[in-house]
Amino acid sequence: PQNPFTTASCHPILTEKSNFTGIPNVLYSEIRSLKTTESAMRPKKIPILLKSFLRLPEAPTIFIWGPPGIGKSDIIKQVAAEEGINFIDMRLATRDPSDIKGIPVPRDERTKWFPPEELPKDGRGILFLDELNLAPPLVQASAYQLILNKRVEQYRLPAGWMIITAGNRSDHAAHVYRMAAPLRNRFVHIDFEINVDDWREWAMKNDLAPEVIEFISFRPDLLFKFDPKRDEYAFPTPRSWHFVSRIMKSSLYPSEKDIAEEAIRGAVGAGAAAELRAYIMLKNELPYIDDILEGRSEVVPARPDIACAVVTALSVRAEPRHFNTLLKYSNRLPAEAAVLLAKLLIAKNPEALRQAPLFPAWSRKYANQILT
Repeated sequence: PQNPFTTASCHPILTEKSNFTGIPNVLYSEIRSLKTTESAMRPKKIPILLKSFLRLPEAPTIFIWGPPGIGKSDIIKQVAAEEGINFIDMRLATRDPSDIKGIPVPRDERTKWFPPEELPKDGRGILFLDELNLAPPLVQASAYQLILNKRVEQYRLPAGWMIITAGNRSDHAAHVYRMAAPLRNRFVHIDFEINVDDWREWAMKNDLAPEVIEFISFRPDLLFKFDPKRDEYAFPTPRSWHFVSRIMKSSLYPSEKDIAEEAIRGAVGAGAAAELRAYIMLKNELPYIDDILEGRSEVVPARPDIACAVVTALSVRAEPRHFNTLLKYSNRLPAEAAVLLAKLLIAKNPEALRQAPLFPAWSRKYANQILT
C-alpha cells in the first residue's frame, strides 16, 4: 500500500476523515504551529513577556488575541502565581458598567462614586479584563477609562497592578465589537499561537490522562479545531481536551464506558471523539511500553505516527531510573522522534536527564535539533 508519510516524522499527514486510511495532500509540518497569524507568540514565551512587563514602572497594557478555549486566562493566572502576586479575573461580556465604574452616591450636594469591591485597593497583581471586545459598548467605555488612564471616576488603580486584556477576533466568534484605531494603538497586541509541543509539555506537567496526551501526539491537528460558521456546541480545544482527561480519569472510565464516551462527545464533538476511540483501539498495535522502559525490548514501530505515540507514552510513564535506557533506545529512532523524546524528558525532569550517563554523548549528537 502507498506510504502515507513522506518523511520519517512524528507528524502524520492530516486527514479530515474519521479513520486512518485517507491520503490527503497537507503535511502537518506545513501548519505545525497551527498559527492564526505569522506574528503569533508561542504559549511558553508569553509568560516571559508578562514577567518582564511586570517589572516596568509603567507597563503598557497587553491585549492577547486568540480563539476560545486555548488557555489565555490559565497562562496569565499561572504567571501571577509564579510571581506571588494577586490575580483578578473579570469577564466583561457578563458585566454591567457599574461593575467597573461603581455606583454614584449623593454626598454634600455632590456625586461621589463608590468603586466596586472587586477592584484592587493595594498590593501588586494582575487585573485581567477578559472578553473585552465581546462586552456591550457601555461596559467597554467604562473599561477603556480604566485601561487608558489607570483610573475611572474616583477610583485609581494601585501602582503595583498591571492590566492585561484579551478577546477574540471577528473570525473567532460572532458579535465582537471593533475597536477604533486610536484605541487599538494603546495596546501591545499579542496573537496567541496554538502550539502542540508547548501543550504537550503543559499536559504532562499537569498530569492529564496519558491517552489524551498520546492521542494529540498522534493527531496534532485535533488539538484545536474551531469553525465559527458551523455553530457547534462542542469542538476540540486545549480546554475541552482537559475536560476529556478528567472524564477518562473519573469513575466512569472504563466501568461505564458508554456514558464516558457520550460525555467525551459532549466535550470535543462527535468527530474528535470518534478519532480518540479509534486511536485507543489502535494502541493494541503499539509495542509493550514496560518492556522498552526496562530495556527488555528495542522494537521501533515502522510507522512514524505510531513511533510518535510510543515516544509520548514512554515519556509519560518514565521514571528517572529509566532515562538512560530511553536515551539508548532513542538511538534506534528517527531523529525527530529521538529529539521529541528528549524534549519531553527535559520538560519532565531536566536534572535527572542531565545525570543520565548517555546524555553527554546524546546531546552532542542532537545539539542542533534539541535547541530548535
